[in-house]
Amino acid sequence: QNVLLVITCYFSQTESQSVFWCSDCCCVFLVGLWYFFCRALEFLPFNGKVNLKNPEHIFWILEDYGTDPNNVPEEPCDLYFGRWIADGQRELIESYSVKKRHFIGNTSMDACLSFIMANHGRVKPNDIVYDPFVGTGGLLISSAHFGAYVCGTDIDYNTIHGLGKASRKNQKWRGPDENIRANLRQYGLEKYYLDALVSDSSRPIWRKGTLFDAIITDPPYGIREATRRTGSQKESVKSSERSTENHIIISSSYHLSDIFFDLLKFAAEYLVMGGRLVYWLPIYRPEYTEEIIPRHPCLKLISNCEQMLSSHTSRRLITMEKVKEFKDQDQNSYLLDGQYMPYKGHNSFREKYFSGVTKRIAKEEKDNQK
Repeated sequence: QNVLLVITCYFSQTESQSVFWCSDCCCVFLVGLWYFFCRALEFLPFNGKVNLKNPEHIFWILEDYGTDPNNVPEEPCDLYFGRWIADGQRELIESYSVKKRHFIGNTSMDACLSFIMANHGRVKPNDIVYDPFVGTGGLLISSAHFGAYVCGTDIDYNTIHGLGKASRKNQKWRGPDENIRANLRQYGLEKYYLDALVSDSSRPIWRKGTLFDAIITDPPYGIREATRRTGSQKESVKSSERSTENHIIISSSYHLSDIFFDLLKFAAEYLVMGGRLVYWLPIYRPEYTEEIIPRHPCLKLISNCEQMLSSHTSRRLITMEKVKEFKDQDQNSYLLDGQYMPYKGHNSFREKYFSGVTKRIAKEEKDNQK
């Protein structure tokens, strides 16, 4: 079989990257590296002819010299060898950039992270994907790109209907066609848009049963968007407290721990078997342990990835998969969990976040005075 071997290196300085073919092992190398790799890989059964234009198989060697460009080691930290399967789709980051999007908000998700979340959710054509904190619909767009039908809910009436103040600089009010549907229309994905409803995630509006193949969401942390749910502090809403648009305007605080437990309970009840829940969990890093990750007996933790926000805070991308059918006894199972109390630490994330910001500002002011 025709074989092509390519070596990709991350150099600290500009170096020659001319291609060299070694006839002994039917491989293509960069000048300066061919001798080492030719001898190191001579045990491989590459006996076919070299075809640079149309190879049947392409193999790559990746050299990793770490992430610090100012401290590059003489030898690579790791070597990776494998067969090329497909190119990535990083061009999507630019074509779906939030900067070019028709309808955005204060917390619109970055395009790259949106596609990462869709990949974690294993979104595929004809899936039904739901976002209970849909906002401006950024996470719906990435799922629709992969052929899934998308829908969402949000408690904010103005966001769902594209009303109120704009988030863009030099624009005071949102335009007449700034809404989630317009965003999907911008990318030719309107046919995958089911709907977005004004709804409180703590009070599900859906009929009982498994409805969704994936739930992909970014709950509010109380930093740029408030954490709230319908009802007064006494959990009662009077008919006189409703506006002319028939949406509830009275809201109460919604603790982060309750948000995540309601989310997990909803996913356990409404996901199909094997369906995935993907969401962001804000973390105060000095106090982080694996035990504070919310759990549910119907959901299995698949992955837990960190994105740094500051020296003391981060958020973790949590991916869970439904492995057990939901039953009535699972409704409030977390209340019996001995680890329930550590989860309560999420409720003070906002205070801890701003305490760190206050300290940093004070330090900067002190340094400027020197």
